[in-house]
Amino acid sequence: MNKYLYLMMVPVVAFYVIFHYIPMYGAVIAFKDFTPIKGVLGSDWVGLKNFQDFFETYYFWRVLKNTILISLFSLLFEFPAPILLALMINELRSKMFKKVAQTITYMPYFISTIVIVGIIRDFTNSNGVVNVVYSYFGGDGTAMLQHPGLFRPIYILSEIWQKIGWESIIYLAALMGIDQEQYEAAKMDGAGRLKQIWHITLPGIMPTIVILFILRIGNMLNVGFEKIILLYNPTIYETADVISSFVYRKGLLEFNWSYSTAVGLFNSVINLTLLVAANWISRKVSENSLW
Repeated sequence: MNKYLYLMMVPVVAFYVIFHYIPMYGAVIAFKDFTPIKGVLGSDWVGLKNFQDFFETYYFWRVLKNTILISLFSLLFEFPAPILLALMINELRSKMFKKVAQTITYMPYFISTIVIVGIIRDFTNSNGVVNVVYSYFGGDGTAMLQHPGLFRPIYILSEIWQKIGWESIIYLAALMGIDQEQYEAAKMDGAGRLKQIWHITLPGIMPTIVILFILRIGNMLNVGFEKIILLYNPTIYETADVISSFVYRKGLLEFNWSYSTAVGLFNSVINLTLLVAANWISRKVSENSLW
């Protein structure tokens, strides 16, 4: 009966309504000079002043540039990584070796972010193993997280290491849905493994790739602030400070709630615009889209 399916949906719908849609009312704070004593409704209305202050400040271009660059590097290097891993695992013939490879690559995803950051800091300190190797190629031996130019590579590489295995699960599931008779027909026609991957495997998982790519574009400016806040320090704000970490500092550390809400709302509007644009382009080019 469909009523049982609807009943199963109730907790999920309730979660999104309570924790995602109802809190959207708080976005009105971005247009007010909010103080807890007066409350949301009682605070003075200031219109677009908070947005104007953000756009006119020096920090606007810095956090926007850093967010876009980190997002682009993530899109270029992190997004294709699980696809390549899934393709390589799919080509393995030994089931035992395949399970071992999957387990090893999945494990970092379940490690706490704080532990991950601790590992990164230990490895990149002046006497860390990564820094020791880096010093052989021209590094000065000081802590790598003290160099603004090294923050982005460290962040992107750590993201790939932590998420590549987990994100490959979706592509492995898509690979399981490809008709195996296509490979048999390709073998009979003399196609090698590379040609089979190019003409059968990749087209078979392309809809999945497109959908996940659209979702990634829609979250392009949502660079996770947890790891960045734990990794960065004032000496590398130049390249490490992003919109989410800026919102954290302004809202929770400096108690400038209206200003930080305005910055977060600006970020959300840009993400929504990117999502709609990516979906429209994908529908026109490949006929695959979210809606």
